[in-house]
Order: sequence, then C-alpha cells, then structure tokens
Amino acid sequence: LFDDRPIWSLNLIKYQTKIKINSLKVIVPCLAIYMKEGPWRMMWVRYGYDPRKEPGARIYQTLDFRMRHAGKSESIWDHLTHTNPCAIKDCSNGDIADNSYHLYERDVEIMRELGIDFYRFSLSWPRILPTSFPDKINEAAVQYYNNLINELLKYNIEPTITLFHWDLPQKLQDLGGWANPYIVDWYGNYARTVFELFGDRVKTWMTINEPYQVCNQGYGDGMKAPLIDSGGVGEYMCAKHLLLAHARAYHIYDQEFRPKYGGSIFIAFSAQWYDPLDENHIEAAADANQFMWGQYAHPIFSESGDFPPVMKQRIAARSLEQGFPKSRLPEFTPEEIEYIRGSSDIFGLNHYFSYSVYRNESVYGKYKSPSLLDDVGVVLYQPPEWQIGESEKVKFTPWGFYNLLTQIREDYGNPPVFITENGFATYGGVDDEHRVLYYREYLSALLDAVEEGSDVRAYAAWSLMDNFEWMFGYTERFGLYEVDYEDPERKRTPRKSAYVYKEILRTRTIDFHYEPDMSVPLSIDEGN
Repeated sequence: LFDDRPIWSLNLIKYQTKIKINSLKVIVPCLAIYMKEGPWRMMWVRYGYDPRKEPGARIYQTLDFRMRHAGKSESIWDHLTHTNPCAIKDCSNGDIADNSYHLYERDVEIMRELGIDFYRFSLSWPRILPTSFPDKINEAAVQYYNNLINELLKYNIEPTITLFHWDLPQKLQDLGGWANPYIVDWYGNYARTVFELFGDRVKTWMTINEPYQVCNQGYGDGMKAPLIDSGGVGEYMCAKHLLLAHARAYHIYDQEFRPKYGGSIFIAFSAQWYDPLDENHIEAAADANQFMWGQYAHPIFSESGDFPPVMKQRIAARSLEQGFPKSRLPEFTPEEIEYIRGSSDIFGLNHYFSYSVYRNESVYGKYKSPSLLDDVGVVLYQPPEWQIGESEKVKFTPWGFYNLLTQIREDYGNPPVFITENGFATYGGVDDEHRVLYYREYLSALLDAVEEGSDVRAYAAWSLMDNFEWMFGYTERFGLYEVDYEDPERKRTPRKSAYVYKEILRTRTIDFHYEPDMSVPLSIDEGN
C-alpha cells in the first residue's frame, strides 16, 4: 500500500550467532535449539545452514500509497480513502503516513540502531506500472526502490520484497480485480517485471501477503478495499484466482530467475488459531481452521492439494440447500491443482491471536447467507480475560501460537516456517508494557514449539514503527517506534519495546527481568 508506511522488523530467529575470529566479527548462520533456564530463555545453536533454503529472518516492510506522487497511479486504497474517507475509522489516509518514501535513510538508521540485518518491504504495483501493465515502467519508482535496496546492502542488511500487499491498481479493479481470471496473467507480468528489475540483488521474495484479507475481507464481507459485498461467491472466486496468480509468480521465478540468482519465494498466510470451547466442539474448531487459513495453505502444502475437503463438502451442501445448481466454490482442474501444490519454499505465517469456537443451534441464521461464516457454521468467541491493555484489536493468547505451529507441523509435514508478522496494538505512548509482555510470551510459546520439532526459521514483529493501519487509520499503534503524525518530519521515538527488542537481539535471550534505561538514547552498535 504505502512506500510511506513502515511496517515491521524483527531480527531474532534465522538463526545466527556472532563470533570473533582474529578480532574479525563474522556472522555465522545456524539453526537453533532452545532450553529454559531461570527467568530467561537461552538459544543454543548448532551449525548446518543452507543459504538457498534458509534465506533469513529479519524483516521490515513498507507499503506505498501516495496517489499521483512521482508517477504513481491510483490504487484501490487511494480510491477508497479519497472517495469515501470516513470508511476509515479516523477519516485519515496514507498519502504521507510515515513518509518513508523520503525518509528511507532514517529508517535504515533505525534498523541499525536495533541491530537487524534483514529488511522486508513491499512494492507498489501502481507505482512501478502506472498503466498496470509492463508497457510503461515508472523510472522514478525504480530509482526509489534501487536507492532503498542499495542503502540496505551498504550496511549488510538483506532486502526481502513482498510483491503484493493489498494495493491493487484501481484500473484492474475496474475490470473485476481478483474476481477476474485474467488477473493471473496480469499479476504474472508484474512479477516478472519486478524480478527483472531487482532480482540481481534481492534473494528472498514473498508473492502475496495475507490472502484471507485480500479475498474474504475485500470481496466477501466488504471489510477492506475494494469493499465488495459478495459473501460466499466473490471471496471464493478471488481465492481461486489468487492462488493461481501466486503459483504463476512462483513458477516464473523458479524457472526463469532462480537458475541465475538463487533465492527463495513464498506466500504469507494470515492464520489465527481457532480453539474448541470444550471437547464437544473439536470438530467445529477444526472446520474453522480449515476455512479460515487452510483454505489457502492446504492447496499449496498438503500432499493432495486442492481446497480442504471439509470446505468442498460444506459449501456444496449449503449451496444446494440455498437453491444453487452447483457449489459456489469454484473447482480447480487437475492441472491447476498440481500447478499450485508445492508452490512455496517456505510457510509464511502472520499470527496475532486466537478464537474460542463452538457450534450449536445458535449458529442457525446468525450470519448473512451465503457467506463464508455461514458456510463454516460456527460461532467465534473471545473471552474478556484475553484482553490486556486498552486496545481490543489484538488479544493475548500465546498458547494459541504454540498450538498453531504444532498444527502446521503435523498437517503439512513440518515445512520451514517464517513468522512474517506478529505484534500488539496500543493507543500510543512510549511506555508500552503490554507490548513487551506480548512479545516475550509469544516468543516463549514459539520456542516451546521449536523444542518439540517445529521448523521455525524466522520471526518478524509487526511493526518497526506506527503506521496507517488500514480501516483503523492511525488509531491503533503497532510500532516499536512511535511516530509523531503532528510533526511534518514524522519524528520516530523508540518505545520501551524497542529497547527490550534490541536486548533480545544482542543477547539472543528472552530475559523477563530486563528493564531498560530509556533515558539513554538508542544508538548504533559497532558492526551495524
């Protein structure tokens, strides 16, 4: 969405350790084994790292939004915030946001203050291709991204690029967007263009960020741009085309660019954990997990491919009950199933919280019909005791993180996992104790899963600094750094969580007793 919206960065679990050889600091990649000890957790390491298969962990992302800025054309989020501004909670937009388009050097400096060595950012399709197609490439956009990539490499920070983070060109949305099957070709052409422009220096790629939000919230319940209210129909059309488009980008990279440059390419799923209310609702929770994130993970990571069987069965049955002549869920051909299956080097995982799930007679008539929630037929519940802090956006359920990682390991043959987003929202202020608690406990839950065999190779916090948080505008703050939106310079100020995070990176431990001295400014350590 925005070049001007910094998102996140965390530098914990690739894993790497620093050793000194004849006074020369060498970064030695490695995997990690963990143990509990006292109030903190120590990461013990063993060597054995394949840089092609295990490309990294420290990720930071910015999105692009500035309509008509430096040759950029309109995205669906430009269109929404300028034609219906108060669809956003605070009637704001991302025209400037964190202004990372102009302040990228300061952002790299912040990364060096924290000690990260891996940086994730997203590209803007309508900025690079103003017509939406490769017939015209915006040289100003290319120069900006080259400047950013080169600035990162200058300080040995590895760039990781997300091709698509929700900012579809409005011109393509006018043609149906992700509901149009031609988007597979359109997206493939965009991906190839980007690989050609930056593939010589960028070795880690993400195709699409959070397909559930793109399809089910953008084309189903109308909760995000482009606000299409087509529950039970449009969201499933989008899901099929998005998966095919992802696979198209994967195969283009695999066949045309990996032989030249090496590297990895994968997709990032949004997956919360859906936990049974009690033993009577185990099936309901399993169905919820399959509908909510298995819808996208199963076609890629399962042995059989295709949409999850329970989705196909329930949607077909519900469609017939509603008078449809066949299932509302589009079918994949056998060739398409094979084209999608296996098309991700890594399981990218965005996770924040959990739901309690049950199914009883109260679900009948609860949801609009047709819709995904009506199709899955469960009730989602979050007890009030799961809330910490003022914000209700992110609940505190670290045990769900452990359960989710365990489920991924068991269902999909223990694929390599990158935690590509995980974080906590507040309403602002630099003394963010609840965010510190959230990170410590979620990282501890992650280590529990790793101890039991989950192949987690990367962790990224959402977010490096505050940002335009979609439909919530600037009301919800996720940043390790606070951004002053009243300041034309968009001053970035480290929160307590930034100090704690830096200490985690420095020591490779989670020390629950560590209290930083926030009167001492964060500075760049030697070697960063």
